[in-house]
Amino acid sequence: MFHKEGGKIILISTTIAVAILLLSNQYIDNFWLKKGLQVFAIIMLLMVLQFFRNPKRIVDMNEAHIIAPVDGKVVVIEEVYEGEYFKENRLQVSIFMSPINVHVTRYPISGLVKFSKYHPGKFLVAWHPKSSTENERTTVVVENNSFGEVLYRQIAGALAKRIVNYAKEGTRVSQGDDAGFIKFGSRVDIFLPIGTEINVKLNQKAIGGKTIVATKK
Repeated sequence: MFHKEGGKIILISTTIAVAILLLSNQYIDNFWLKKGLQVFAIIMLLMVLQFFRNPKRIVDMNEAHIIAPVDGKVVVIEEVYEGEYFKENRLQVSIFMSPINVHVTRYPISGLVKFSKYHPGKFLVAWHPKSSTENERTTVVVENNSFGEVLYRQIAGALAKRIVNYAKEGTRVSQGDDAGFIKFGSRVDIFLPIGTEINVKLNQKAIGGKTIVATKK
């Protein structure tokens, strides 16, 4: 199953791959050159397909749990000052996505979308300390009864050229549902109330829609 955001790119990539396979068979006599082009075309197509894959996951919905919004590695767990929306200290948990991870963004909690904003910006590498405030990004705040307001931020990286965000202010969303996509990019930050019990560790692998990032004490 593939994400809808990849439809156009998958179609173009498939067309190009098929064209290379057919044309190389017809017009290239050199065996190694022909096979090299064909292998290259197949590998590039497989890379596009794996990037836009969207595995179906059954979410155990729980209002007292914050689930991972994306697949990747936990790279930050710390108390920081969040200056865009809360303007106070929060617990930040950041998950970095490599190009081989699933890049679907899922809602970490169910609730009401209180805030949703896109910010144009730079394309620093996703692990750069300033990427959270200077890169292209979207900020979304969802409120539920257990945690109050929880903010998550999609952040573009050096390769990311488009962030897709489906969250609309004033709408109700369900934990684990599709919240967007980061094309060829790269990190999501979650900002939680101080005192929230964190259930993940640094360098732990997180699975979007499955891994419990935090729980309400």
